[in-house]
Amino acid sequence: MTIWIIEEKCDGCRRCIKACPYEGIKIKDGIASVTERCTSCGACIEACKKQNAIESDIEPRKIPDFSDRQGVWVFADQTDGKLARVCLELLGKAQDLAKDMGHKVSAVLLGKDVSHLIQTLHDHGAQNVYLVEDDLLKNFRTIAYTNVIEDLVLTYKPNILLMGATALGRDLAPRVSRRVGTGLTADCTQLAIDPDEKLMFQTRPAFGGNVMATIACKYASPQMATVRPGVMEAAPCKPENPTLIRHKISLKEQDIRTKILERVTQKKPGTDIIDANVIVAGGRGVNGEQGFAMLKELADILGGELACTRLIIEQGILPHDAQVGQTGKTIRPEIYIACGISGAVQHTAGMTGSRYIIAINNDPLAPIFKLANWGIVGDVHEIVPEFIKQLSCGGAS
Repeated sequence: MTIWIIEEKCDGCRRCIKACPYEGIKIKDGIASVTERCTSCGACIEACKKQNAIESDIEPRKIPDFSDRQGVWVFADQTDGKLARVCLELLGKAQDLAKDMGHKVSAVLLGKDVSHLIQTLHDHGAQNVYLVEDDLLKNFRTIAYTNVIEDLVLTYKPNILLMGATALGRDLAPRVSRRVGTGLTADCTQLAIDPDEKLMFQTRPAFGGNVMATIACKYASPQMATVRPGVMEAAPCKPENPTLIRHKISLKEQDIRTKILERVTQKKPGTDIIDANVIVAGGRGVNGEQGFAMLKELADILGGELACTRLIIEQGILPHDAQVGQTGKTIRPEIYIACGISGAVQHTAGMTGSRYIIAINNDPLAPIFKLANWGIVGDVHEIVPEFIKQLSCGGAS
């Protein structure tokens, strides 16, 4: 298969060069020519529709018939019988996706003695709950869970399968996608259905958050994505006539290959910023560790947690768990206090769901003020100590 130029038709417009992502076309003596870097992707052919100066013997790839694939599935991520909040958030989004496609929402629940979670899944929009209970599923083991979900997918043929981008989901999703022969878009921040082709558009940050890439999976099914916790909103909505489907599968210990000898749970101090009602966040304008000690004092008074921008993580002042933004966490607190944060889109993408935003910045033109409910133009190192003083006095009285 190859691509060639019809020289008498080429007018040297250079559209093909602009369209080629691989430098596979060059202009020589005013005429386009194909270089050794050409991958036969066909982008140049589309760009040359006006002149029709580029031809190919490449046959267009056919999109398989996936009309038998039905349903939007959400993996019910649970540990010790407690659901991860992200699975309820995904059920909320799944309702929108399923409505646009005319499909039903289902949840996939694996574990041992987890049937008490079924009602919660139904109450948050799952028309069907696929339940697999087995002693070997008591604790998460990648191969065991992969075997079960592979069997479910091959048996019931869902159109879409969503998982939370938790530690468990990030381990499980790639294995499942490989087993069932489909693609996977990780750490998505947006999901939508294309009204024409009914494909799921999966959007995620790329190149350190500087680009938002939108990906579609045309040639394989199910369409799979992991989604960041906190990005979507849970939307309780109990469907009519909810259904429980108990699926049986034969699991053997010798096939799982790993054995859990001991579980050690590390409890982190404070509250995860995803769950915090009040967040005090700092950026470049806070100026180092001393400034963040001041913000920590304010956060403690308000019963909140400390967060930051990516730069602060790179400076080693706070751990990565405290980062908010496209390459950090997405949060929805009641109150978000942005201190010395300019408001770059890479950061604000993670906090626009906050109910109330208070911004403190000495630049009156800082973009953060466009998002803020209340803005204070001034020096963080003067305003925050005054906040602490006033709140301390109020608490004492």
